[in-house]
Amino acid sequence: MLKLDTHQHFWHLEKVDYPWLVPAYGPIYANFEAPDLEPLLDEVGMHKTVIVQAADSYEDTDYMLATAAANDWVAGVVGWLPLLDPAGMARKIEEDYGQNAYFRGIRHLIHEVADPDWVTQDQVIEGLQVLADHDLTFDVVAVFPNHLKHVPTLSERIPKLKMVVDHLAKPPLDADDSRVWREQMAAAAENPNVYAKVSGLNTATGDPENWTWEDIKPWVDSALEIFGADRLMFGSDWPVAILAGTYKKVHDETTKALADLSEEEKVAIWGSTGNAFYGLGLDP
Repeated sequence: MLKLDTHQHFWHLEKVDYPWLVPAYGPIYANFEAPDLEPLLDEVGMHKTVIVQAADSYEDTDYMLATAAANDWVAGVVGWLPLLDPAGMARKIEEDYGQNAYFRGIRHLIHEVADPDWVTQDQVIEGLQVLADHDLTFDVVAVFPNHLKHVPTLSERIPKLKMVVDHLAKPPLDADDSRVWREQMAAAAENPNVYAKVSGLNTATGDPENWTWEDIKPWVDSALEIFGADRLMFGSDWPVAILAGTYKKVHDETTKALADLSEEEKVAIWGSTGNAFYGLGLDP
C-alpha cells in the first residue's frame, strides 16, 4: 500500500521571507528542511510526500522545487502563483513551472488576507480559471467559516477546478459551530472535484499534550460520510504538527482513527486519493 503524506512544509528563515512565522510560534520558529523529515518518514514507513507552500512568493516555490529535485521521496510540490495577475500566472506556467514535473498546483495563504472575501473577487476567479485550464490544483486554506463557505462559489464559477480543503477546514470544538462546519463541508462536497485533507487535526483538538485518536475520529467519520474515502487524503502538516505532538504520534493516532475502515478505504486515504488528485503517477 502506497503511503503518501500530502501535506508537509519546509522552511528556511534565511532563504525565504515568511511574514506569518514569528518568534511567538515557539518551536516552529526555526529551519525545517529535508534532512529533518526523512528519518521521521522512515520511522513510520511513509513512502512519498507533497511539499506545500508556506509563503506567497516565487522564492518559496523555487526553494521547494529545488528540494524536491534533490530528494527522491518528494513526489510533488504545491507552490504559489499571483492569483491577482492571471496573465502573469499563465506566462509563469507556460515558460517555467509548467515544465517542472514536481509542480502540481498552488495554494495562497488566504487566511492571512484581511478580506475574508478576497478569493471570490473577479481577478482571483480569472487566476483560478488559469489553473483549471492548465490542469493544476488549488489547496484551500479554509480555516475560517468565511473561507469554507466560498468553496461552492468557486465550484460554480470554475466547475473544472480541482480543489482540496486543507485540514478538514479545522473543525470547531463548539457544538453549534460544528453543525455549521458540517453544513458547509457538505455544500463544498457537492462538487465531485472538491477533496479534503485529513491533516492538521491534532492542533485543532484544543489539547496539544493529551489528544488521542478518539478526539479526531468524530471529525474523520464526518468527513468520510460527506466526501467518501476516494476524496480524502492523509497529510501530517509537519512541522506545524509539532505544536501538538510528533510526526509519529500524528501518524499513529490517525492510523487508529482509521482502524475500522475497509482495506479499500485505507488504501485511498493513505495514498491513492492524493496520488490521483495531484496526478503524481506513483505506483500503488
